Amino acid sequence: MNGPATGPLPLTLAELLQHGPLGGVTVYGPAERTTEVRAVRIADRLDALDGLQPHTAVVLTAGAATASWTLEMALRKAWEHAAACVVVARDTGRPESVAELADRLGVPLLVVAGDALDTAVRIASALARPEAGRTELIATAARRITAAGTHPVRVVSALHAVLPSTSVALTAPLGELVAGRTAALDERAGPVCVRVEVADPDGGPLAALTARSRSRVAGWDATVREVLGLAVAPLTAWAARERLAAERTGRRAAGLLAELVARAGSAPQGRAADSVTNERAADGASGASEAYDPLLAEAVALGWPVHGPFLLYAVRPAGPDEPGHDHGALLTAWWARGGPGGPLVSYAGCWVAWERPEETPGATAPEETPGAAPEGTPHAADPVAGAEKRLRAALAKPAPPLPVAGAVAGPAAGLAELGPALADAVAAVRVARSGDVVRADRMGPDRFLAALPREALRGPAEMLLAPLLHADRDGSLLRTLATLLDVGTPSAAAARLGVHRNTVTARLERIRSLGCDPDDPALRLALHLACRVLLGRTPPDKTPPDTAAGQP
Repeated sequence: MNGPATGPLPLTLAELLQHGPLGGVTVYGPAERTTEVRAVRIADRLDALDGLQPHTAVVLTAGAATASWTLEMALRKAWEHAAACVVVARDTGRPESVAELADRLGVPLLVVAGDALDTAVRIASALARPEAGRTELIATAARRITAAGTHPVRVVSALHAVLPSTSVALTAPLGELVAGRTAALDERAGPVCVRVEVADPDGGPLAALTARSRSRVAGWDATVREVLGLAVAPLTAWAARERLAAERTGRRAAGLLAELVARAGSAPQGRAADSVTNERAADGASGASEAYDPLLAEAVALGWPVHGPFLLYAVRPAGPDEPGHDHGALLTAWWARGGPGGPLVSYAGCWVAWERPEETPGATAPEETPGAAPEGTPHAADPVAGAEKRLRAALAKPAPPLPVAGAVAGPAAGLAELGPALADAVAAVRVARSGDVVRADRMGPDRFLAALPREALRGPAEMLLAPLLHADRDGSLLRTLATLLDVGTPSAAAARLGVHRNTVTARLERIRSLGCDPDDPALRLALHLACRVLLGRTPPDKTPPDTAAGQP
């Protein structure tokens, strides 16, 4: 009896075993065969196997499987003719005695509980309607994925349960493994690769499901794609749930960021920036076991970039402190409407976010502003300039609900450099004024001096500069000393003040005669600090023109 498959997409043995008429049988030998099954042959004697066609399921009756040696002969003939498998009833012969041979030959021996002839009929029926078997597979997948809920590990496990000979991985947009098997990302693991994008709740890229299979059966990639598609909605719901939870408890997001920075910073020197994350996600060289990185999974669900380089943003309230008032909700809501980078997270007394440079649109250089990139500098060569421009635009429109100062830092090569780059951004934002943006790489000493606690240092500053202040009727000597200490030379100081160089030279001689020599190494730093404290927070490039140009 022959029952050739008439459908254009033959079933595989793995499909028959998992979801077809052979479900629940005992298998000796390779259990996940991707060999196509194109026909079924019932054999009541061994010589009936001499004309066997490849890809045939051989079903032995009780007469052909009376003893172990007959089963052994049947297996050898099946191997010689490239048969798909050999099927026997449990109560015939001693099938377990040839299990080792079946494994060595690579020919699956299937032991069924019922009548072998009934099994042959079921196999022939399935081969005649292969699409019915795939429909059952997809229906089973839908039931399992629904039962798995929205947890990524359970969803990926459900996919593994219904896709035979297939490895599945859930990855971040740039390929970091979040859950699943590393074999899915290895080209050597199989010729069939299917990738399905998973969108975040806002429609942007969240993650990707990648499946790799050893099966070469025509149409199997379409079946895998349809099954993976069933998992997209639960994974998007998972991201929405995680983001909602983060919005409700910003403290958890802040703790997650601190934990991520601490873990990345603990990587030994000399390793790649993101290798600590990748190594935790990988699970052995074979990639057969499932891996899960909960820290990375939470970060991906929150929309945080996890693969460098990064550009970093920091903002803080710049108005008067209001005891007991938490500005976090106002800042995060404003940032969500128009802030650059990812979600805003509380960190080290301010709020931070970061993004990848290539994820931001190109633009021309920003208008010349204090601390901005030089005119004409392309953002491709200076990505921090682009970040500065975007943050300035965010501070301008829509206007934040309270006075805000900002800073940018980076680029950070990867997670191992995220912590130091965040520290740079935090240090820069602490010296920024309301409505201003400071670049961490261009703060300069004047920014630090402008951040001094003026009231606490005013007394010592006035004592140090007492002779000069007593003689300085219009303040020109103090401005000249401060500007000279800022720019370094009399010529530059004259240009900054808008006076002749000889005027600066005459004032400098007068300043030295009052005991304030800017060239004295023991006094220079103290004089600089005292000038900044007494002149306030006006940066050097904002120093007003000198109205006493004609006075020495």
